[in-house]
Amino acid sequence: MKRTILLSLFMLLLTVAGAATKADYAQVVPAPDKIVYNAKGGDYMLSSATVISYAPDNADMARNAAFLAQYVKDMTKLSLQTSAVKGKAKGGIRLVLNAKSKLAPEAYEIVVDKKGVTITGKTAAGVFYGIQTLRKSLPILQNAEDVALPAARVEAAPRFGYRGMHLDCSRHFFSVKFVKEYIDLLALHNMNRFHWHISDDQGWRFTVPGYPKLTEVGAYRAQTVLGHNSEVEDGTPYGGYYTDDEIRDIVKYAADRYITIVPEVDMPGHMMAALASYPELGCTGGPYKTGEFWGVYPDILCAGNEKVYTFVEAVLNHICDLFPGQYIHIGGDESPRVRWEHCPKCQAMIAKLGLKDNGNQSKEALLQGYFAKRVQKYLETKGRKVIGWDELLGCDVDTSATIMSWRGAEPGAKGAALGHDVIMTPTTSLYFDYSQTKDAWTEPPTIGGFSDVQNVYNTEPVAPQLDAKAKKHIIGVQANLWTEYITCPSQAEYMVLPRMAALSEVQWLQPGEKNYDAFKKRVGSLRHIYELYGYTYAHHLWPEEFRKEAKLY
Repeated sequence: MKRTILLSLFMLLLTVAGAATKADYAQVVPAPDKIVYNAKGGDYMLSSATVISYAPDNADMARNAAFLAQYVKDMTKLSLQTSAVKGKAKGGIRLVLNAKSKLAPEAYEIVVDKKGVTITGKTAAGVFYGIQTLRKSLPILQNAEDVALPAARVEAAPRFGYRGMHLDCSRHFFSVKFVKEYIDLLALHNMNRFHWHISDDQGWRFTVPGYPKLTEVGAYRAQTVLGHNSEVEDGTPYGGYYTDDEIRDIVKYAADRYITIVPEVDMPGHMMAALASYPELGCTGGPYKTGEFWGVYPDILCAGNEKVYTFVEAVLNHICDLFPGQYIHIGGDESPRVRWEHCPKCQAMIAKLGLKDNGNQSKEALLQGYFAKRVQKYLETKGRKVIGWDELLGCDVDTSATIMSWRGAEPGAKGAALGHDVIMTPTTSLYFDYSQTKDAWTEPPTIGGFSDVQNVYNTEPVAPQLDAKAKKHIIGVQANLWTEYITCPSQAEYMVLPRMAALSEVQWLQPGEKNYDAFKKRVGSLRHIYELYGYTYAHHLWPEEFRKEAKLY
């Protein structure tokens, strides 16, 4: 109720105040690299007569024009027409795709004068990010005849090519509708990778031909532990999964917004849901059950059983069929090898391969290396590249494997020095399941830890001690949302907003361009877009608005 009242008052003020009908490029998140105003150029008056034009016979640009028209309507209530136009359109908003431009692939340029607006990109994705900037510069209005766009040149290019957000749909299952909403949030923040975690101990979320029990059994758990692995469970069955058609629909929805989905199937650990479905894939033969508790289970896939590799290949075949992106995430983290130490099949495989303890690694660790490299080579035959958590650095995988550094910055720096491409996602700042405040009393349940907006903003992904060659291997930055304690969409939104805004500036801005105090002023405009779309967001940057009506005795 309170949020609705605040939003209504805010919109009323914008509608009444003449100054509020002017766009402001300087309030955009992530901030553009350059804004040069042209005092003599005159404002362009955006109105219902404005037409958004694009070159004919280009589906991407037609879609971009439709997105922009919808965004303008959402923000200002102005309804703009779109039109395919041969040659150079006269006035209005022109979307220009220029493959010969000197712009970087995802960079954009916006030029505004009194005659119109031109948004240029070398790629359709670059134009899309220019559209996002224009969208976020607009005021939110209830009734408007026109909006003044100041004459200026606005330019920006992202620092990193991989700009991601992660969502765990295994611990708690989220609907197709919410997954699409999450993708919309990525688009709003100029991100281009959605890391989708769709299998784990507590739930298997997609079908695999020939293995129907994965969704009949593994997609469901009998109950869920309460709190942080207490002795109390809720006694309520829980689960769900996505059909092939739903996944393909989500993949297209993301692709339309220039977002590539990176699916994760964690292996050989975090496989209790699969073992519950097919006990013969484990070292002991079970019985197993889909995980009801959080954490790390000792039972993992049996690396000495050839049936396991048949299963893994079937899983990866279908994953590659559903997800056309270059990267497949195979996890590789938190895989206890205690079962392997006593498993006759695993020990026979170790003997066959001639693996021996070497002082730094046990023979079982080397067996995991064999498993990971075998999976990596199989995916290479399908033209795909492996991403895995930084534990893969201990598995002797080929440097063609991309490392996702989660246990701090050090593993990422090590991987980059070895020649691996690296995506930085350290727990210390970019685990969004961590609390945003140290005052946990008024917060929804979290896994623990602490990372506020400023901590996210101050993340520097590239270690200064790396040489120039290694620095180039730091290709991206991502934040993760694990959902052991995140049970519903509003809580998921709360955990990522506005931290996602801070992350977007880490992903787009060069270190010398970042300024946290300036960001805090700019993010105020972005939060009003959150309110416009009804997103739940954390108010820690605006403590004076937090629960004024509530008193705790």
